[in-house]
Parts: sequence; structure tokens; C-alpha cells
Amino acid sequence: MIYLRFFYKMSASFGRGEEMPNIQYSGVRESIPGRINDLGTTGKEVAENYKKGCLKRADRSFAQGLQCQQINSMAALMSLEDSVFISHSPQGCVGCAIMAVDMYRVGQIHRGIKVVKNPRLIVTNIDQKSVVFGGEQKLREAVQKAVERYNPKLAFIYASCASGIIGDDIDAIAQDLQTDYPDTIMVPIHCEGFKSKVCASGFDAAFISINKYILKKEKVEKEKGLINLFAPTTVSFADQKEMERMINLLGAKVNYIPFYSSLEKIKRIPAAEASTSICKVFADEFMKTLWEDYEIPYSHTVMPIGIRNTDKWYRGIAKVIGKEEEVERIIASEHKRIEPLVAELRERLKGKRVFICGGTGRSFAAAALIDDFGMELVGLETPTYDADAQVDIEYLNDIHKNFVVDIANMQPFEQVNLLNKLKPDAFIGVPEWAAKLGIPTTHVLDGKRPTMGYDGLFFLGNKIADQLENPGFNRKLAKHVKLPYKDSWYKENAFKYILGGED
Repeated sequence: MIYLRFFYKMSASFGRGEEMPNIQYSGVRESIPGRINDLGTTGKEVAENYKKGCLKRADRSFAQGLQCQQINSMAALMSLEDSVFISHSPQGCVGCAIMAVDMYRVGQIHRGIKVVKNPRLIVTNIDQKSVVFGGEQKLREAVQKAVERYNPKLAFIYASCASGIIGDDIDAIAQDLQTDYPDTIMVPIHCEGFKSKVCASGFDAAFISINKYILKKEKVEKEKGLINLFAPTTVSFADQKEMERMINLLGAKVNYIPFYSSLEKIKRIPAAEASTSICKVFADEFMKTLWEDYEIPYSHTVMPIGIRNTDKWYRGIAKVIGKEEEVERIIASEHKRIEPLVAELRERLKGKRVFICGGTGRSFAAAALIDDFGMELVGLETPTYDADAQVDIEYLNDIHKNFVVDIANMQPFEQVNLLNKLKPDAFIGVPEWAAKLGIPTTHVLDGKRPTMGYDGLFFLGNKIADQLENPGFNRKLAKHVKLPYKDSWYKENAFKYILGGED
């Protein structure tokens, strides 16, 4: 579906007919009705209950860690050129940033950069003394040292649970230091982990700050044919090239942001004639804001993985820029090229039972992909369920038999329980846990090969087939590695610790 924008406006009469002010999106995804973050059920049941309005936000009586929104706020921007990143947090809060650092380094190599560098990431190391007496002076000194050492164009200052709880005012410090360092734009980002259990809220927090401190609702001259293409850190260079190739075929040019971007590219955002995102949940809320503030129409459909989703994503952006006839000719040509190759893959993969785990956009896209190969979906794990997920689930219910749905933000104990019971032939997702059960695994995030668009379909299909035909490593791994769970756990209901689950 194409959204030509409605935002969270509410109006009412107060006393003498005064209108209620516009309610701006807070950056917390739970603030929007119909988003569920903990659930264990089946595809049919979740679709039926969502239609009835019976799904309620749940919780867990036990949780084995989660991905917080601070990490997503940091990862979204850590490849920006001429930037420093100051995390006002304990050291542990930046531990998960290692994945974004690795993707950044790998991406530089693929882009032909000779001298590979790390992002300039600084942590203030809030400790017990800081919690008692406040950590504002630590933050002030950290920002000063970062700016004086690196002379960046952008300084991103991230809040954390600790700094939020003790009430350190990162906005006031940023405003004060902006006067001292006028050549560096200070961008405070309120991504305290406790604000939201939906980790995608971290993307929203980063984009809200970009709009407030960099774009500032300033009007700029439009660039004909320019399209904002929003991409997270998990998109490979091969996928970037494929997405750019597809958009260029429509006669448009790409402003690829914020991954491997720059201040100059960020400032070009309002000049675009349209926006789209590679990841379904990465910039969806920000694109709505761009329509509200800069009248930039946008396409919000699916992640372009598999034939059906790639067609849908492609038609979505083509409709926004008035290229509907052109896109049908291109799609026909691409189908003629790719379908014989897909038919060959189908012979290798049809009938195989698969369990999929990934982010909300990527997991549902991969679930649609396996239909291209004649595979059977037996389980789906994803962090969030909402109206967009409902559209995907209804589609999947028409294709596959009853499959398990686990709405979980990084709960591996539930995943291994389900895998042990369902015994799929293949696992698509982050493979660490499934691989130790001896299941052939295919990593959903491939930093080297394309996984998206028409070219990605062929490469990803071959990767899955090759893994199924060569399962020796995972089988040997399972013989020598034991997961940290008692055998009794595998006999329990996987959703036991979701409030309302069985005892």
C-alpha cells in the first residue's frame, strides 16, 4: 500500500472553539495503537485475533536479554562521515555496537576504501559516582575532547538508561557547547532504553533528532528525479547497488541515507521528490514526518526480498514518481531473466520445511521468499506485530499451513524450544543457536552477497540450497557444543513465560 501521509493529528474543541494542537509522534512505537511486542501463537490465530482487536500488549515473567533502542539509534548513524558518537552511558551499553562497527568496516572494504577505519565512538563511562552526583560534567568533557580531537561536522550525543534515570540534561549541554563549537552540529538523541520495548523506536529517535537539529524544517529547492533511499547498517553494498540499479532504470537518482552517508547528503533529504526505505520498519515513521514537514510523498510497502515483494516494492516507488507504465516493462524483463533460474532452485528446495527469524521487515519478507522456492514455513520469529505485519500474515496464511508465530525481541530460549519441537529442515536468520542444534542455517544478514531485489533472489536461494546440501559443519557442531538449557526445558511450552501462557 502507498501512504500519501496521514500523521497523528487530533483536533477537538476547548471552551470557545479552540483547536487542540497537533500531537507529534513521540518516537515510542508503543504509543501507536495495535503494536504488540510479546506473543506466542499461530499464524491463523494471530490474524483472527488482530482483526477482532483481541491482541493486547503482553509481557514476560522471564526474559533472556533484549535489543534496546539505544543500540539501534547508534547503529543507524555510525557510518556517517565526519562524525563523532558520544554515548552517555556505562561501558556495557555500547557492547552491542560491535556489530555495526563490523558492518561499517566490511562495507568500507567492499566500497574499495584502502585505509579501513572504525567509527569515532566515545563512551562517558557512567559509574556509581556519576549516578549519585550526576554525570553532566563527564559528558561535557567527553564532547569537548571529541570535537577538539576530531574536528567533526556532526557530534551525536546519545542518552542511555543510566543518564535518563539520573536526569542528566543532554539537550542543555549540547546547546551550550554549540555556542563554543559553531562548526560542529550538536545532535542530542533521546534513546533511553527503558522508553520502549520495541527496539525500532531507536531508529525513530535518531531521525527525530536529525529533523530537529540538522534539517530544521528549512525549505530547499527540489532536485528533479531525486529519491531518498533509507537504508540501515545491515544492508550490504551488493544490495545497495541492486536497489540503485532498479531505481536508476526508472530514470531517477538515489540519495542513499543514512548508511555511508554524510552531512551533505542528509541536508539533501528535503530536496527529494519522493522517499522509500529498503527496510520496512527502518524509516517508516520518518517518511511520514517528511511528508508532514516537506511534502515529500513516499512509498511504504515491503522489504524487497523475493519475487513478490520485489515487485511490490518496485511498483510502490514507481507509483509515487509516476512511472507505473515504465515499471511494468522493467518487471516483465526482470521476470524473463530470473524465473528460469528460480525454477532450477525450486527443484533443489521444494518441500523443505523452514523456520525464519529476523527483524520485522526482513523476517516477513523472507517468509514470502520461500514461496518462490516451494518451501514450507513452519515457524516465524519477529520482534513486533502491527498492522503491517497483519497484511503479511494474511498473505502467508493463504500459502502455508498452520505455522507458529513467536513475537519476541531476542529470546533464544523460546527459539531453541520451538526448533527442537518443530525440527525444520532449514533455519533462516541469525544462526548461532540453531546451528548448535545441528540444523542447516543461512544467515539472514549477508554482508558480501546480495539478498534483495531480482539479483538477490538468485544468490540467496543458492546460499540456502548449498547449506541444505552441505550440512556437515552444523551436525558436527551439535555433537561437540551443548546449549545452556536443561533437557526438561525442551518439554515445556515454549511460551510458558509470556504472561497468559500455559504453566
